[in-house]
Amino acid sequence: MKSTDAVHDRDHSPEPHNSVLPWSERVYIVFICIFTTLLVLTNIVGVKLFELSLPFSVFGKDVVTLPTGIVTYPLTFLVTDIVSEIFGQRRADAMVWLGFAMSLLMLGIVQITIAIPPGSLWVAADGLEIDYFKSPEGMQGGWHAIFGLGPWLVTGSMCAYLVAQLCDNRLFHFWRRLTKGRHLWLRNNGSTVISQLLDTAIVNSFLFYGAFRWEFVFGLKVMAGVYIVKVAIALLDTPFCYLSIAIVRKFLASKMPTPVS
Repeated sequence: MKSTDAVHDRDHSPEPHNSVLPWSERVYIVFICIFTTLLVLTNIVGVKLFELSLPFSVFGKDVVTLPTGIVTYPLTFLVTDIVSEIFGQRRADAMVWLGFAMSLLMLGIVQITIAIPPGSLWVAADGLEIDYFKSPEGMQGGWHAIFGLGPWLVTGSMCAYLVAQLCDNRLFHFWRRLTKGRHLWLRNNGSTVISQLLDTAIVNSFLFYGAFRWEFVFGLKVMAGVYIVKVAIALLDTPFCYLSIAIVRKFLASKMPTPVS
């Protein structure tokens, strides 16, 4: 069932036929660029871990260890919800698959850079007073430590990404049909909360039990803390979802050609 609000094809775009590219398509391309940038950045910066103190205890732990990708990855769900609402599920799914392809391209290029031997002049810049990085071998070791993602992490993150994002799009439109287009907050939060649960379970199962060989219960405790933070971020993005959709619709409406009387 297609949304009556969505701009699904160029024949229904608010732009004259002699335009180089309809405004609806330009806006859609901008969202694709934002989405793929956030996704690729997640795969790059997500290697770094940090600790966050919670105001409550989860399984006896009030400190949760998170990847810095938590800054960028939840925003991809916000973008897919905006695209789903305005352009429809097919466009959102196409964006997800394009993001998957760009992530694989990035990972492939990064692996090539790891395989290239370091040059003799590659040493740490002034100010980084660590002996390890004062030689090309040390710099190569640091480069490999950051970008040399293991097979468990790559497989887990790619599987989790596809399952979670495609599930998010389908749940979003399921609740859209169920509520007859009302209650944007429900489909925005409901789809993201469930899809983030799938994402957390899949990627961390690969990482904790496949790569780190953690005990099952300990892994569940860490996952619970990570998931709570993701849900909190999902709830916080609801006003931005409303605002972004309103701005885009108003912008596209302003580009509608004025009827000739």
